[in-house]
Amino acid sequence: MATVPSDLDIAQAAKLKLIVEIADLLGLGEDDLDLHGKYKAKIHLNVLDRFKDRPNGKYIDVTAITPTPLGEGKTVTTIGLSQGLNYIDKKVLTVIRQPSQGPTFGIKGGAAGGGYSQVVPMEDFNLHLTGDIHAVGAAHNLLAAALDARIMHEDRLSDEQLAEMDLRRLDIDPYAITWNRVVDVNDRALRNVIVGLGTKWDGRPRESGFDITVASEVMAILALTTGVKDLRERLGKIVIGTDKKRNPVTAEDLGVAGAMTVLMKEALMPNLMQTLENSPAIVHAGPFANIAHGNSSIIADMIGLKLVSDGYLVTESGFGADCGMEKFFDIKCRYSGLIPNCVVMAATIRALKMHGGGPRVVAGRPLDPAYQEENLELLGKGVENLKANINIARQYGVPVVVAVNRFTADTDAEVELVRQAALDAGADDSVESNVWAKGGEGGAALAEAVVKACEKPSDFKFLYPLDIPIKDKIETIATKIYGASGVDYTSQAEAKVRLYTRLGYDKLPLNMAKTHLSLSHNPLLKGVPKDFIVPISDIRASVGAGFLYPLLGEMRTMPGLPSRPVFYDVDIDESGKTMGLF
Repeated sequence: MATVPSDLDIAQAAKLKLIVEIADLLGLGEDDLDLHGKYKAKIHLNVLDRFKDRPNGKYIDVTAITPTPLGEGKTVTTIGLSQGLNYIDKKVLTVIRQPSQGPTFGIKGGAAGGGYSQVVPMEDFNLHLTGDIHAVGAAHNLLAAALDARIMHEDRLSDEQLAEMDLRRLDIDPYAITWNRVVDVNDRALRNVIVGLGTKWDGRPRESGFDITVASEVMAILALTTGVKDLRERLGKIVIGTDKKRNPVTAEDLGVAGAMTVLMKEALMPNLMQTLENSPAIVHAGPFANIAHGNSSIIADMIGLKLVSDGYLVTESGFGADCGMEKFFDIKCRYSGLIPNCVVMAATIRALKMHGGGPRVVAGRPLDPAYQEENLELLGKGVENLKANINIARQYGVPVVVAVNRFTADTDAEVELVRQAALDAGADDSVESNVWAKGGEGGAALAEAVVKACEKPSDFKFLYPLDIPIKDKIETIATKIYGASGVDYTSQAEAKVRLYTRLGYDKLPLNMAKTHLSLSHNPLLKGVPKDFIVPISDIRASVGAGFLYPLLGEMRTMPGLPSRPVFYDVDIDESGKTMGLF
């Protein structure tokens, strides 16, 4: 293969169209947009009302096998597939998440795609964009400030004084508060903090912490809401903890939900951008894919499917089929009512060799030679992970197309082995993808396969009904998706099951908070783990977002920086051009 320049060099050399020209491809005019410079804009929500009578276009979710820490090019595949559909003259729209600055400056780098399959301007995409993540942080931290202020003032005011201000005593239990503060950088030093130090006017001292902004329930709400009214209701339902009688205390109780909605009003509008080949792309919301559901917004999909009523909407779900795709179906599709026509599963020979017993893959370190040489025996063992992920997708009754994201060291024999294994496992097709090196042209064959798959009948169904007990839902996911032999609960998790059942939260869907590096709860178990028990250490409630999230072992909501973060390479040259992003 020919040498491909860096992602940033490719993005900065791109010939972009004005965003109003991109909007015109979708039938949108300037009155439908709030422009943010020449190359990005927000789409007004009333577009959905204007096009409500249009049929929906075809709906495609891109997922992946269980990845290495390097990722397997799922976003590259998503954008490349969209460019491939555009290349074969299909109307298409890409819808993806906005990345956090945590991974952008940490280990992984940006999330605008790569090579010749990117969303541009790449710098805008990976940094502030139009400020949506900052709005989420502002709304989240306003709620945090409101609850600590309320605790302090209730300590000094009588019930009569509170009543004069039209307030009632909430009697928040400081030991039951679950609402941290947030910041959008990886900062492990803030995971556990003491707030309220100083005089009595600085608040009551208590243990707390910080999460990364994209792990905020406010971000999950942004991704799952269907409009301003629904946004207001969901923000009001956020539970920050309980009072001293173990009754839930909400953002509505604190009187802050309205102000939070005002802070989020502009962020509710999806962001219009473009791919390197000038096909339209929407970037909206960025919920964490472990703790939250890891998918872009329902609003973006609802609008996008109307804008390409005679075409295709390609979106992606975070991490592998056991993580983001399961949540895409069982959470996002429940609230949106949208039914996908096809699943595309990105796979790499590198990852499958790792699952076959290959050497450890570590971000920031050179790949072992085992991944640079043909090894059909190692690969043959590893394809069991691909088969397991295909089986996960097929349980939902949706056609599956495998995209083999080809790297320069991969051989024809290895690609063919993966293709045949995918077909044997029940995939509708398996196609080599060269979108990183060739853009839309390299995704044309994949696009043709997806078009055919979308015409096939599907029998979509959810994995579990909502009216079964919490434990039954957990055990269904653990056994049918992860392949576990059973589930074990701590006493804390058992207590949460009882509490949430009493409060009526047991009818919510589940967002399993687990590692993405294994089908199991243990990131060290590769391939297809067998005979393991899933440990549920705790269960937490995101009532506003509309799900419970069981914790499978210990899960971090605030990542840390590595010894040499990628921000070392990010700078600006004398002309003002950004350097080092990838």
